[in-house]
Amino acid sequence: MSELRIQVPEAFLPLEGQQRYIGAHGGRGSGKSHYFGERWLRENIAEKLDAVCLRETLKSLEFSVKKLLEGKISAFNAGAYFEIQDRRILTKRGGVTIFEGMQNHTADSIKSLEGFDRARFEEAQSASDKSLTLLRPTIRKPGSQLWFGWNPDQASDPVDALLRSGSPPPGAAVVEVNYMDNPWLPDELRVEMEYDRSRDPDKYAHVWLGKYRQNSEARVFKNWRIEEFDIEPSWILRQGADWGFSIDPSILVQCAIVGRTLYVAHEAYRIGCEVDFLPELFRTIPESERWPTTADSARPETISYMQRHGFPKMLPAVKGARSLEEGVAFLQSFDIVVHPRCLHTIDELRSYSYETDPLTGLVLPRLKDKDNHVIDGLRYACEGARRASMARGKLPDFSTSAASGARM
Repeated sequence: MSELRIQVPEAFLPLEGQQRYIGAHGGRGSGKSHYFGERWLRENIAEKLDAVCLRETLKSLEFSVKKLLEGKISAFNAGAYFEIQDRRILTKRGGVTIFEGMQNHTADSIKSLEGFDRARFEEAQSASDKSLTLLRPTIRKPGSQLWFGWNPDQASDPVDALLRSGSPPPGAAVVEVNYMDNPWLPDELRVEMEYDRSRDPDKYAHVWLGKYRQNSEARVFKNWRIEEFDIEPSWILRQGADWGFSIDPSILVQCAIVGRTLYVAHEAYRIGCEVDFLPELFRTIPESERWPTTADSARPETISYMQRHGFPKMLPAVKGARSLEEGVAFLQSFDIVVHPRCLHTIDELRSYSYETDPLTGLVLPRLKDKDNHVIDGLRYACEGARRASMARGKLPDFSTSAASGARM
């Protein structure tokens, strides 16, 4: 057996090249560690490679990936190609894999890794800037690669600054992978995921979707949860659209107000979408052409185009001096239930926040103009209901029975 064939999940295929930097970030159950373990197995059966498996702190081999690699060797009946020793793994091709902690290295000691072909950094969210600064120029053999797998914690973490910033180093391939990308997700993990999803949206987003940890005090929305639901035939659906292009996304969000609950059922989301392709994008939401849509009024020409291409019920939002604050406050008055498929809605409900004082850390009564594209769409979708409530001086009952004759 000179070559081992292992099925690679589709989400990891962009990493199957000769790029210098290979990165996979995301939540628990995504299969990141298993992908890197199986790639290590494939490569070391096929050729001679020297590899170092790193963590920022390695107190014992018990906490290294050595056990995972040993498990892969056993699972694929590849024992004839490896010699497992106490502190390293030797290969039939003459290569070696060692396990170290970066915190132990200095500018002098790191030189021992200069001839290595692969450096795999596990739990890279813990990597210090010093460690990355030492490691990157050290792994410099022609054709060498640096592999990073991590569950994101803060956007400011060095590995995120290196590989997820607007200017990653040349030769970098980075993917986001989560449990839904893992075709072999164990039932036990799925049960744990569903439990967190139903009870703790913040934990679910951070642990299972790999989103950054948030400052809960500054977060705008705390009145929401993630839950699967079916759209009832009697519901009146509302839609809101926000426009973007080069950096910001164009979005359509579909929701329904039932009593004091706002159900977010579907979203369409794309960055860099040309106007000609907006109807196609919006039609990815079932029956989107059938329901009224309130859209950002800043682009009247786009609204006109959409009206002529299948969305005649699209109208511009009416903006006023405090329409942003009043729209957000109106959304805050509901219990919000988000379908799990609305990943960008989940992300924004976690991330949308008030500004904080840079010196004191105190939360200020000003909304950040960031992470709010789907939120804006929800505001537009609910604009008619908000104006009706203001006219009546109270939150109206938008239950199915009260509005059963209003379908358009």
